[in-house]
Amino acid sequence: MAYVSLTLEVAVKQNEALQDALHALKTTGLEVRDGSALPMPGQQQPKKGAALIVAYFENRPQATKAWKAVQQAFPQVKGALEKVEDRDWSTEWRSRIRPVQVGRLWVGPPWEKANAPKGKTQLIIEPKMAFGTGDHPTTSLCLAAVDDFMKAHPKASVLDVGTGSGVLAFAAKKLGAGKVVGTDNDPLSIELAHENAEVNGIEGVALSTQTLGQVKGTFDLVLANILANTLVMLSPLIALKVKKHLVLAGVLVPQREEVEAAFVAQGLKPAGHVVQGEWVRLDFEAGK
Repeated sequence: MAYVSLTLEVAVKQNEALQDALHALKTTGLEVRDGSALPMPGQQQPKKGAALIVAYFENRPQATKAWKAVQQAFPQVKGALEKVEDRDWSTEWRSRIRPVQVGRLWVGPPWEKANAPKGKTQLIIEPKMAFGTGDHPTTSLCLAAVDDFMKAHPKASVLDVGTGSGVLAFAAKKLGAGKVVGTDNDPLSIELAHENAEVNGIEGVALSTQTLGQVKGTFDLVLANILANTLVMLSPLIALKVKKHLVLAGVLVPQREEVEAAFVAQGLKPAGHVVQGEWVRLDFEAGK
């Protein structure tokens, strides 16, 4: 069975009203891209100040009728109709999750474990609701930083801000970190991170929903792979936790200057950056 998608670009302030209208027009499902989550590579994203809503309908007449109704109620909204073939998403999504090799690390889903190369430190991550399977550029950029830092600083303490699946915290632990703490404001992410810790037989990583203000002490390496606007907002709190080195990701190339300036203002010194596609990783050293 094929569906028809109606992709709409709307001002953020009209986002919820348009979603309500689409539900009233009997959409079979909605996908909202509003910048609140890291985008997947190749996925169309909204312009600044806008949101993308993808509404699905069972046939073109329904979708066309809905599009005409939207045009009348929201004349400024841009939209496009597209036929979408029905697929077995329960299995197809697996083909999109690929293992990655970064330095000494191999990170992949459970069904790829048999193909993991010998001689690599293996980390199995179950791709569920929490971000961080290893194959997204922002995660692989951070994994490279973890590998480099742990080579030079055995037993270093590590704080992973917005830990998600726990992949960065667990990578650090497997590569010889001492004290490791992972925090996330999403209880579900912490629950799934605990599951991943069990799958990998990892102990000694403190995972919780503690705020940065509740986390005690400073850390040799601080990692934060979250959205740029959140990094800027949290910059005063993140900076206070940095003893030696800070790694930031989740930053698009055009956002680099704004994020960098926010952390320089907190007394940190830029220590280079790495670009992968449209993403950039920013490194800082603690000020003296």
